[in-house]
Amino acid sequence: MNREEILKQFDRLLTIMDELRAQCPWDKEQTWESIRHLSIEEIYELSDAILENNINEVKKELGDIFLHIVFYSKIADEKALFNTGHVIDELCNKLICRHPHIYGNVRADDSGTVKANWEQIKLQEKGSERKSVLQGLPKSMPAIVKAYRMQEKVSSVGFDWDTADEAFAKVKEELHELETAENPEEKNKEFGDLLFALINYARKSRINPDDALEQTNIKFKRRFEYIELKANETGRNLRDMTLAEMDLYWDAAKSEESK
Repeated sequence: MNREEILKQFDRLLTIMDELRAQCPWDKEQTWESIRHLSIEEIYELSDAILENNINEVKKELGDIFLHIVFYSKIADEKALFNTGHVIDELCNKLICRHPHIYGNVRADDSGTVKANWEQIKLQEKGSERKSVLQGLPKSMPAIVKAYRMQEKVSSVGFDWDTADEAFAKVKEELHELETAENPEEKNKEFGDLLFALINYARKSRINPDDALEQTNIKFKRRFEYIELKANETGRNLRDMTLAEMDLYWDAAKSEESK
């Protein structure tokens, strides 16, 4: 599909959105607030499709997210606030402004410099309204993702370990402090510090901690469901099995995965 055909499909989508808002009882009732939670759900569904490397589902979920962008913009247009064209225009202007190494005279030969420039330009755009590189992170962002993004942002201004080994030394330090914590409050604090240090080490090692944890969640679910399946096949109740018995099935599940 060439660019002309893509533009025709985009125009078709805008036309369908106009028709749905004018004719569909459900679509006519929707507001920004009513579809907000649906948008969040769509993002998670896209995330699942990416982790599963399901190309058809990725394409489908991107379409759903695209629909939501057009939906929000259509509602705004009806209120004479802005429209889809304004959204795209603002995005284009931002991309040009934040890539001075492409559209200006700034030199950036590596991705680290590009990211650092991006954060500096964001600060300049906000002017006096933005006092910290950490401003702007959503309060409701999942904690692991927020920690990762905070570390990325402060790294852009030089507040960072030089190497992954240095970050891992901090992990060991925080683990020791957790092991020696003497009460629940201290353990809670030190556990948080350990997680933050692990996320920092992951970042320095080019590991996305949220993706890594989700892959482990998927693996754990698969292996535990194998235990449940085998227990059911033998007429056993999990509550009546010992941990050692369940571990045998767990190891069998691991062996099945390696085949």
